[in-house]
Amino acid sequence: MASFPQPSSPRPPPISNIAISRSRPQEDDSFPFPPTYSFPPFYTLQPTLLTRTSQLAKWSLLIQRYHAHHHRYRLHIPTALSSPLFHNAAIHKRLSLASVIEIVNYMVKPEKDGGGGQRAEWIATAGGKGSEKNEAWIWWKKPDEWAEVIAGWVDRTGQKGVVLTFWELVNGDAVKGEEWVGMEDEVLARCLAALVKRGKAQVFGEEGEKGVKFF
Repeated sequence: MASFPQPSSPRPPPISNIAISRSRPQEDDSFPFPPTYSFPPFYTLQPTLLTRTSQLAKWSLLIQRYHAHHHRYRLHIPTALSSPLFHNAAIHKRLSLASVIEIVNYMVKPEKDGGGGQRAEWIATAGGKGSEKNEAWIWWKKPDEWAEVIAGWVDRTGQKGVVLTFWELVNGDAVKGEEWVGMEDEVLARCLAALVKRGKAQVFGEEGEKGVKFF
């Protein structure tokens, strides 16, 4: 059995509190892959529970960091299997489909159930029965956490009482340089729903023409 390096703690801290360590990336020169990316046993989930849990936690963090770096919110597994995220061409290693599904299942589960803290959520396939596991949201920030970020921007820039379309909130001049630029409408709606629940926003309009007013 391969010896896999153990982390200093069983679970990594939230991505927002971590400085990304740099290593030489493969095929994607803009992303700072961690040293474990070049460790061949990293691509085979180990049978020992402690070692496997360490691997799952490391993969969860890598997936979150990768999506945060590229401002992506959706993981499409069939496509990602051949991407630099899961395929290290330099050492000829890649994760299997079964391993990626197990990692995402770990990310979906709450920490209290031995999971990765609900940092992912399976997306139901249109017309499917909900059992397909091809795509998942990756919550490098959860909707509630995004809600806090957006609420901070509203206060900081004096947007209370202002009406914005969804497009303006993710692509407009007022949000240039903000973390959520380019966010998908479905993700934005989840984030704004948290603000609506707190009485800090009102969402209105039809699909494709939605707007929001902040309070």
